[in-house]
Amino acid sequence: MADPRVHPATAAPPTSSSSTATSSESSTQNPRPPNPPPSNPVPPPATYVVQLPREQIFRYPPPENTRKFEARTRRKARRSCCCFTFCLLLLLIVAAAVSAGMLYLVFRFKSPNIRAENPNGKVGIYYLKDSAVDVLYDNLKLSDGVLPAFYQPRKNVTVLKTSLTGTNVALEAAVRRTLRNAQNQRKVPLVVNVKAPVKIKVGSAKTWEITVKVKCDVVVDALNERAKIVSNDCDYSVRLW
Repeated sequence: MADPRVHPATAAPPTSSSSTATSSESSTQNPRPPNPPPSNPVPPPATYVVQLPREQIFRYPPPENTRKFEARTRRKARRSCCCFTFCLLLLLIVAAAVSAGMLYLVFRFKSPNIRAENPNGKVGIYYLKDSAVDVLYDNLKLSDGVLPAFYQPRKNVTVLKTSLTGTNVALEAAVRRTLRNAQNQRKVPLVVNVKAPVKIKVGSAKTWEITVKVKCDVVVDALNERAKIVSNDCDYSVRLW
């Protein structure tokens, strides 16, 4: 007869393999949540292209290029200034050679005399025949004459006595009226044209015949031999051949 105090043995606890399988199954059913992203993520290294509108692109040259550009600009300005100065000097030399060096003549009209001045120290002037002097009022010739032929040495002033003879011109009533009014106002505008063929003497050499033309706008106070010049403005031209 069995002892009522003796009980059957309880089942043994599961082995570790069954425990591992149970743990794996539990982890598969409940996966671990991923780690949260960092607050300041670092972008991976890469190449970025930034596009801007063309009107917003500003170019600044490096300092060494700026200095080179300024130096070249200053050189160009100096060269331009030197070129302009040289051209101006050359023009003055040519003008002086034509007007002052060869024919430094000044005609000053004092009715009825003409004053010819040659202040050049190395140039003599031969005044040839076939010269002409005309006096006009309102494009109408009032008188004419000629210059005497003579030689003017260097640094010389010669007063030429020229006889101007009036032409028998019938003035229109309007021209007579304006001329009379001008005489009453003691301001008679005249135009005096002089053409003088000359030769230049430099040392013992002579040039070919050169024609000098002078046009003067003259204002006189009267139309008689005691007339005085109120104002004059003369232009000169030289025909070398």
